[in-house]
Amino acid sequence: MTGAALKRSEAGIRFPFETPPEPGAAIEVAPGILWMRLPLPMALDHVNIYALDDGAGWTVIDTGFATGKTRAEWKRLMEGPLAGRPILRAVVTHHHPDHVGLAGWLQSDFGVELVTTRTAWLFARMLQLDEQDRPVPETVAYWRDAGVSADEIARRMQERPFNFADVVAPMPLGFTRIADGDTITMGGRRWVVRCGNGHAPEHATFWSLDDDLVIGGDQLLPGISANLGVYPTEPGADPVGDWLDSCQALGAHANDRHFVLPGHKLPFTGLPLRLRQMIENHLGALDRLLAHLDQPRTAAQCFVPLFKREITGPEAGMALVEAVAHLNHLLRHDRVTRTRDAATGAWLWQAR
Repeated sequence: MTGAALKRSEAGIRFPFETPPEPGAAIEVAPGILWMRLPLPMALDHVNIYALDDGAGWTVIDTGFATGKTRAEWKRLMEGPLAGRPILRAVVTHHHPDHVGLAGWLQSDFGVELVTTRTAWLFARMLQLDEQDRPVPETVAYWRDAGVSADEIARRMQERPFNFADVVAPMPLGFTRIADGDTITMGGRRWVVRCGNGHAPEHATFWSLDDDLVIGGDQLLPGISANLGVYPTEPGADPVGDWLDSCQALGAHANDRHFVLPGHKLPFTGLPLRLRQMIENHLGALDRLLAHLDQPRTAAQCFVPLFKREITGPEAGMALVEAVAHLNHLLRHDRVTRTRDAATGAWLWQAR
């Protein structure tokens, strides 16, 4: 981010709406734009969705998990805040299941047009079709490389892994592509598409050309950090570098007057400062990690410097993919070396 962009805001992050909508209800956050929430069965227990009034019907942003509870919640919203008017388009910001999960259902059962980036659609459809009853060899190799213990790997081998198919409805062929720099009309406004990377490839955000609204998905979140993970699909990826580049690029367009509608938590203002915080958060984590690597460590031994606490249980999986991401970034910039542990085969990382 340029010096001018970094200095543009010291006003702080503000939340014009301090209370989120109740289940089955909506809050009008701008003329013709409704903010609603769908439940998630995890610590981050909701995803924000938005409905934009297109006259004859609605454009909705993101869709929630494909669960019976979420389908029932959608029907409550359709009959309640959406007043029985049809959903014409579902615009999906990125391919993660809490955002794309019910896109196929809306297409198949309600004739809704799906609009998203090409990468988001390809990733979502590929992962939805790639159902696994047990971890595949590539996943097991990834765990070993990252330093997961043999006992823990043996335990995981007896369990069904997370599958997109468990929470993403079947996706029929066909979608409408949007790409970086495109303009789309929604809710009586023209929006320019600006894509980010790092949390998800070709993640779409939408910046109104007619007022100060920004639809941020998970690229622009207040107060919490989007997960930046490396997975067996691309074990050498550098999502941290992608994220930092995206924050810098989006910062060139950000202004204090922007009102951001995020994928989670509360709508907010103070976007330039928030982008600066997101950059500094990861730069600080990289510095702590590098100090921790004064001796050889596996990725699984790097949670404390990154997250400032030990992480166990279900959260450890997300922590592991983020640890690998930060280590890959340091390797990409020649700040660490890695060698194989002779006993386990895990990568051992050490500062240069």
